[in-house]
Amino acid sequence: MQSARYTRGMTLLGFVIVLIIAGFFAFIIMKLFPPYAEHHAVRTAMKEIASEPGIGSKTPADIRKRLDAKLYINYVTLQPDAVKLERAGQGYNLRVKYESRGNMVANLDYVVTFDHTVALGPTSQ
Repeated sequence: MQSARYTRGMTLLGFVIVLIIAGFFAFIIMKLFPPYAEHHAVRTAMKEIASEPGIGSKTPADIRKRLDAKLYINYVTLQPDAVKLERAGQGYNLRVKYESRGNMVANLDYVVTFDHTVALGPTSQ
């Protein structure tokens, strides 16, 4: 019979605890991935708009229409008041600020707030 100091490995109880902890974090990641993926699509669309030549000289309605078209391609829908265009010198600042809410489990919910601003210059770059 071997003594306890030569035994190695994890007990079944230890293994179950590690599985529960790993499962918990995997569950959290699966629930929070969609809002962050959506925000990545919003930021990418904003950067594409900002890189368009002469976008700062367009009208606010034209800029909103371009942003909506890029978001539509990525299946992203935002509330109209989430997008704000503010005059900044000769161009605009495009700001998108919104919340994403969802259900974790039972009566436990999450709220994720996103706020991103991009400067739109008046001339081609």
